[in-house]
Formats: sequence, structure tokens, C-alpha cells
Amino acid sequence: MAGPHPVTRVTVLRGTSAEHRASWSVFDGCVRAVWFERFGAPPEVREVADPVAAVGGVVVAVEATGLCRSDWHAWSGHDDGVRLPHVPGHELAGRVHAVGTGVARWQVGDRVTVPFVCGCGECEHCRAGDAQVCPQQTQPGFTQWGSFAELVALDNADANLVGLPDALTMPDAASLGCRFATAFRALHDRARVRPGEWVAVVGCGGLGLSAVMIAKAAGARVVATDVSAESRRLARDLGADVTRDASSAPVPPAIEEVTGGGAHVSLDAVGSAQTCADSILCLRRRGRQVQVGLIPAAQGRPGVPMDRVIAYELDVFGSHGMAAAGYPALLEQVAAGRLRPDRLVGRTIGLAEGARELELMAERPATGITVIDPRR
Repeated sequence: MAGPHPVTRVTVLRGTSAEHRASWSVFDGCVRAVWFERFGAPPEVREVADPVAAVGGVVVAVEATGLCRSDWHAWSGHDDGVRLPHVPGHELAGRVHAVGTGVARWQVGDRVTVPFVCGCGECEHCRAGDAQVCPQQTQPGFTQWGSFAELVALDNADANLVGLPDALTMPDAASLGCRFATAFRALHDRARVRPGEWVAVVGCGGLGLSAVMIAKAAGARVVATDVSAESRRLARDLGADVTRDASSAPVPPAIEEVTGGGAHVSLDAVGSAQTCADSILCLRRRGRQVQVGLIPAAQGRPGVPMDRVIAYELDVFGSHGMAAAGYPALLEQVAAGRLRPDRLVGRTIGLAEGARELELMAERPATGITVIDPRR
């Protein structure tokens, strides 16, 4: 399939590493995809073989996919599950293109999205609605090829796909896939934010800005910190009551002053030893911290201030995305207009520009959420 950008044809046979991995095999056609052969090497747009739906899986024609810092971690080699060569991308929305045997709930043409963690659908965790911690989980863009492509194969479709209402655009739906859904579950289900509480959001990228909006919809007061003036401006536009420059002064004292003794809930939306510690140290006694930002092992283990955790009787939660079972509550708030993911979507770009932006993410972090349309 020819595209508007120069591409190189690559015929690839993707084997299965256990029954959970969807297979890729030689097919009559090709699709364009962002591809890299070495960690940290410049990603390219190439033609690769069409994906094939595994038993119980589907192939989705991608119409929008978010550009996330987690994709940069995969490209940088920070994720042990990534095998080379690789196609990144995990925040996606599109239409079902092909259906594998054994799929009962979905048919060609259905509008869908998917969590970035796909569960097996059968273990005790999946049966309880907690597929985000499934021991046999697969992750498009990490354990298998992802959505920076015109087509993507997804596992265990009946357990993992989420149908999209017609009123929700594909770019807005893609923005829900990782950062928005992750922030929703972190605050709604893990920290259980209550009206009137102070929520501290440490870092205002796409995840942090999502958290600002979700906390405000829950009736909380929000103090948001970031080193970027533009990100702080966006946080205020989305309802943050107070913002603070994280580069000009230590974060915990600033938040303690604003909140009159510390936040009730804090969320580390960056993922570093410093932001993890700041998120804990800015809490008041009996506060709740949610760690959402990934801290790569290459950075070393963070020095968590456990003395403060003990003395203040703090709750420290991990939060790893959101399973398909959690999407109805999120989509209900979107449909009611209480949550506006469209306000987070900034630019929509094509695959070639997406490949360039992926490489530059560390030195030029995007504000809001950038969406790739693979059809461009």
C-alpha cells in the first residue's frame, strides 16, 4: 500500500511467543507503520506485512493513536517486554477490520478502543474486573507490535475491546486509552477522591492534565506543579485552583502552604525519584499518594521517604492503567459532559511526523496530547 511518505518495503514474519501473542505473517498487502530495529535508533515509516487476527483476537484499522511518553520509554529500551524490531503505540481508536475465530462480541466495522493492558479474560483477576494486573497480560506497543500503524492486532477481544459511542470522535477516544483512563482509575478507584479535598498533581503532561480535569469533576480542589509555564497555563484552563513552578522552589513546602497543611491526595504524573518523593512529602497526615508515572529501572530504585509514610500513616498506591470493565463509568461522565477529553487533544499529525516526535520527546515534551492519524 503506497503512502504519502517515502517508505521501505519489509516482509516480516512475526512468530508467537506463547498463545497470548497475536501473530503477524506475510500477506497479500502491506501497511505503513513506524518501526525501529535498535533501541534509540531513529524510527522510520516502513511498509510491513498486514497483521493477522489470532484466535479470539481482532485486527483494528487505526484511525487515531496517542503519542505518549510510555512509547518513548519503549523506544529507549526501558521496557523489558519489547522485542526488536518493533512498532510502538498503545493509545488507539479505530474500527474492527478483521475478526479471528472464537470472537463473539465484535464484528467488522465496530468502533472500538482498548486499554493498554489486555488481559487473558480467564484468570481470577480478569474475572474480577482487574485485567490491568493479569499475569498473562499483553500490551500493544510493548509485548507486541502496536498502533503506530494502519492496522494493529489485539488479543482476547471479547474481554478487552471497548465499544465507542458515535458521538465520541476517534482522536478523543484515543486520548482516553492510557493517560486519561489511568488518571481516572487512579483518582476515582484507587485514591477515592472526595469533594472538597485537596489533590496535588505533580507534573502536567497529558496524564497530569487529565488528573486535573478528573479531580475537579470529583469536586476536589487542585494544586498542580510543573516546570513548564505553558503546562501550568493549561492546568489552570482545565480548572486547577493553584499552580506552582516546580523549577523555582521545592515542591512539598509550596503545596503545604497552599493547602494549609498538605494535600489529602497526591499523584505523581511524571515518574522519577524526585517527583515520587515530592508526591509523598506534600501530603498531610493520613493522606493518599498514587504512583502513576513510570520510573524506569535504568534510573535506579527511588528513595521513598518511608519514615514519612510511617509517621504520617500515609497510604501509597500503585495504579497501572484501567481494565475494560472500568470504561463504562468513564464514558458515562464523558457523555454527560463532566469530563472533556477533547480539551486535552492538541495536534493531530501523520506517521512520519509521529516518528520524528517520538525521537524528540525527552528533549521537547509535548503539552496536552498529540494524536497520530496513520491514514495521513
